[in-house]
Amino acid sequence: MQEEDSIREQVKERYAREAKRVLQGRQASCCGSGSASLRDNPITANLYGDGERSGLPTEAIAASLGCGNPTALAELKPGETVLDLGSGGGIDVLLSARRVGPSGKAYGLDMTDEMLALARENQRKAAVTNVEFLRGEMESIPLPEESVDVIISNCVINLSGDKDRVLREAFRVLKRGGRFAVSDIVIRGEIPDEVRRSVELWSGCIAGALRESEYRAKLAAAGFEAVDLEPTRIYRAADVRELLAGADFDLEAVVPLVDGKFMSAFVRARKPSGC
Repeated sequence: MQEEDSIREQVKERYAREAKRVLQGRQASCCGSGSASLRDNPITANLYGDGERSGLPTEAIAASLGCGNPTALAELKPGETVLDLGSGGGIDVLLSARRVGPSGKAYGLDMTDEMLALARENQRKAAVTNVEFLRGEMESIPLPEESVDVIISNCVINLSGDKDRVLREAFRVLKRGGRFAVSDIVIRGEIPDEVRRSVELWSGCIAGALRESEYRAKLAAAGFEAVDLEPTRIYRAADVRELLAGADFDLEAVVPLVDGKFMSAFVRARKPSGC
């Protein structure tokens, strides 16, 4: 529990810092310890097309800290209710609101006050009314059982110190037959212990990532079926060197050991219709 609390505080501090950076007119720089801009960062670069960015506040785009584009892959339908876990500056919530239309609704859940303030300001600028941002933690979602059709998330579940609880909560709030459709960082194979032990890298989307087999097992244990992981980007040595820049270990010794071990993946699962 103490380690989980420490991880949570690290994440909150970093994301508060990133929100303030965007409000000061600078791009955020998440997912990795380095100082690369979003345009250059191998995880956050080129996730959204021109058509998706059109009409969104620049601050929503600048605060995009994800590793994928779950709204484009989740096959959202008009009238559905969507929940984004760890919604940050709100870009995926605003895009989801477009896809579900005025008869649908998009919730964003975040634990960082600064990010919530930024997201609500982005909602105001975008003049989107079918959106609601909630303060809370994804380990204890402040929504009733069977209240949403789709859960999305963008490189956030890996930040939790209790992923089993996150997945159980996701299962609880989904309607019967509801869809789990998230982008996340996933590990293929083993990585060095020094990377796993680095708390700083938890808030950069690296050290908390699950192995593919672990992710599948945890989703099944939570009750999900039809689990599928689709790689969207695989990070090679040059990418990993950028991601881990500034870490407190011998970077050149570690990079060859993690070459190709990290990937962004789209993770799908479904709550059984009979639950």
